[in-house]
Amino acid sequence: MSGAIEPNATSTLRSPQESITARKATTSMSQTRYPQLASTMSRLGTETAFSVLARAKELERAGKNIIHLEIGEPDFDTPQNIVEAAKRALDQGFTSYVPSAGILEARESIAQEVSKTRGVHVSAEQIVITPGAKPIMFFGITALCEPGDEVLYPDPGFPIYESMIRFVGAKPVPLSLRAENQFRLDIDELESKISSRTKLVIINSPQNPTGGMLTPGDIDRIAALLADRSLYVLSDEIYGRIVYGETEQTSIVSRQGMAEKTIILDGFSKTYAMTGWRLGYGVMNTELAAAIAQLQTNSTSCTAAFVQMAGIEALTGPQNEVEVFVNEFRHRRNVLVDGLNSIEGVDCQKPAGAFYVFPQLKGFRLSADEIATRLLDDAGVAVLSGTAFGTVGSDSLRLSFANSVENLEQAIDRIKDCLDQLR
Repeated sequence: MSGAIEPNATSTLRSPQESITARKATTSMSQTRYPQLASTMSRLGTETAFSVLARAKELERAGKNIIHLEIGEPDFDTPQNIVEAAKRALDQGFTSYVPSAGILEARESIAQEVSKTRGVHVSAEQIVITPGAKPIMFFGITALCEPGDEVLYPDPGFPIYESMIRFVGAKPVPLSLRAENQFRLDIDELESKISSRTKLVIINSPQNPTGGMLTPGDIDRIAALLADRSLYVLSDEIYGRIVYGETEQTSIVSRQGMAEKTIILDGFSKTYAMTGWRLGYGVMNTELAAAIAQLQTNSTSCTAAFVQMAGIEALTGPQNEVEVFVNEFRHRRNVLVDGLNSIEGVDCQKPAGAFYVFPQLKGFRLSADEIATRLLDDAGVAVLSGTAFGTVGSDSLRLSFANSVENLEQAIDRIKDCLDQLR
């Protein structure tokens, strides 16, 4: 291993005094005391997708062929016009600090895009650009919530929601998304769980991990329920461009009374295949935007300048490759859903958006966790158990169809062979 100190031929031949000295050194090291981590660290969760990815990579290094359906990452290359814009920005010297909220021209481009796509007026002062969209969850929950507050969030849902709620000491209150309701939010349940302590409601449409979407009627009812209440809404719209036409994508920010109390979370990772670029943003009222920018000042300082310039090109340049991505995802979705539904004991709904399926498993002698492990270790197919996203999906798996049709078809065959042995 690089950097390791290799023992020489005489390293094990020690005098008695050398042996005593070595034992003392070992004892001293083992007795070294370090301050304990802060108790808040015990409340942080993780993303199982990255743990499974690491295990899958280990198996690949050992020579096993793995089909990756675990990670939420488009398998397409970033469009070349965006790459070229980043190169130009580097050549032009966009390598220095910029304002914490983001470069003005980048925020103006985002404001124009959001105004056009959500049907509301948004100004650059309402935008904070972050290194990836995840900081908007981190900063937003940190800025708004404290011990004693309650936050309503989707279950199953993106695991960082619950992780961050617990981290700040607030109480997570799950909202069940069930297959019989096409994984849409139950508005009656939402109403029943709102209390005087509710500070924030998180909604996500299109949704990770299920691909479910809220209908315009759902958005109307949620807005009517929340508009007059003293709380915020975090609307995670990161998959908003990846929709397949069965349900109209609608943002709650467009509904009366919601613009001032909604935080839109969005970014470039999914739509433009820019996961590694780390470029996201939040849209919110100007007072909250100033607070979020202050949190960024205290943490990451700012988002890389040349990456923001690439973001301008992504929004203002040609959009034809995005359409190609979505059309290909639609085809892959159909292949995977049909293939999974052909397997006995698997019930898979067709997602309306994003690039995930969330099939339910019935009649198997192992749990979803155990099946996910067997699929990876025995069949060479990396998937996630539904338990990675909450309690409601404990009988389900999440599979990403951000992979080639050829690999998806091969994965279906492997999954069928494996599940046939587990009934």
